[in-house]
Amino acid sequence: MNESRSALWLERLQQRQRRIKRPELVVEGVLRRMVGLTLEAEGCEAAVGSRCQVVGKGASLEAEVVGFGGDRLYLMPTGELFGLTPNARVIPQPGVTAAKVGPGLLGRVIDGSGRPLDDLGPLDTEAEMPLNGRAINPLSRAPIAEPLDVGVRAINAMLTVGRGQRMGLFAGSGVGKSVLLGMMTRYTNADVVVVGLIGERGREVKEFIDHSLGQEGMKRSVVVAAPADASPLMRLHGASLATAIAEYFRDQGKQVLLLMDSLTRYAQAQREIGLAIGEPPTTKGYPPSVFAMLPRLVERAGNGDVGGGSITAFYTVLAEGDDQQDPIADAARAILDGHIVLSRSLADAGHYPAIDIEQSVSRAMINITEPAHRQAMQRFKQNYSLYRQNQDLISVGAYQKGSDARVDAAIAAYPKLMEFLRQDASVAVDFAGSLQGLMALMGEEKGA
Repeated sequence: MNESRSALWLERLQQRQRRIKRPELVVEGVLRRMVGLTLEAEGCEAAVGSRCQVVGKGASLEAEVVGFGGDRLYLMPTGELFGLTPNARVIPQPGVTAAKVGPGLLGRVIDGSGRPLDDLGPLDTEAEMPLNGRAINPLSRAPIAEPLDVGVRAINAMLTVGRGQRMGLFAGSGVGKSVLLGMMTRYTNADVVVVGLIGERGREVKEFIDHSLGQEGMKRSVVVAAPADASPLMRLHGASLATAIAEYFRDQGKQVLLLMDSLTRYAQAQREIGLAIGEPPTTKGYPPSVFAMLPRLVERAGNGDVGGGSITAFYTVLAEGDDQQDPIADAARAILDGHIVLSRSLADAGHYPAIDIEQSVSRAMINITEPAHRQAMQRFKQNYSLYRQNQDLISVGAYQKGSDARVDAAIAAYPKLMEFLRQDASVAVDFAGSLQGLMALMGEEKGA
């Protein structure tokens, strides 16, 4: 009796194992509708984030599931839609997209799908990372405890950045944003540099590689390019892929510099997708999903576990019409650890880098600098702001010397302050040199 029960149990176990090993039957669907960039498929099931192959009479393309409603899937193509016909076959693909990573990415240029763009052969990627990252317990993160030398005097001295900090670079068009990014790329003390060029002009990709990185800089860098003509889905994936690559090197104990240009184009790509699948628009047409995705992307950067690697991130934010109250700029200010604002008036006057010291702030500076450094920075800002507040009176000659001793001191110091903030793009100023220059300048001012 016991032997028969054992045989029955063994047979059922073998049947269960055969069912597990048997691949599931893929049920194909049919393309029923296309509105703008959105494809609506019927008759198949697939998870959000998974891929489907859409096969028509004149074209075959890959699309990703971005939503569903009722018995229909909403898909967004990863490439061009030309040649697609009604009633095309929609074939779900197994698995969810992951990022292929490894040391072989160093020195390479890839697109938002992880395919090489540099004609240097196949990629040597030995590992995979989740494209959308993994949540980190905030209590397990190492604190921001040491300054990071970015090679830019105005930032080192006045807006000190900590290793593992996440900063925003707020700028309109044509005020030197790309040049400043290039300076930080070349001069920052980091093991690995990951650059995400998201939604920018295609010509800027090669210019950034040739002029900003150069041959030496490219050896320690990975460039992910999803330019403006890429689909909105590829622009989203480009930002996620760049962050996943940075996470991989951080997990290897490396000190990583992540530069993403730009966070605004990332938000605009999600706006295109959200509106296409029927999300309600809120502020300036941005749907709620945009403001949910921004912190998820940004929180993936920063320090890892205590004693491990770090990701110091700079995200550019395009202020439309130089409006610093743009909804994306406002949301980014709330979730980042500080912001550097570039001023059009300074750029128009030929002052580079055009950093507006009054509007910029580093929230981690107080924890990573010495009291003497902070006091010198505060005196610098006081003189700078006092001059700017009285600039109109000074310019028209309405201010009389001797009316206010503080204003007199600010007027005398202003040319030296402006000279301190200027820096040629081809010259690096390290952290020690920046601090020494600030202390010497404020010592002269205090003595005067």
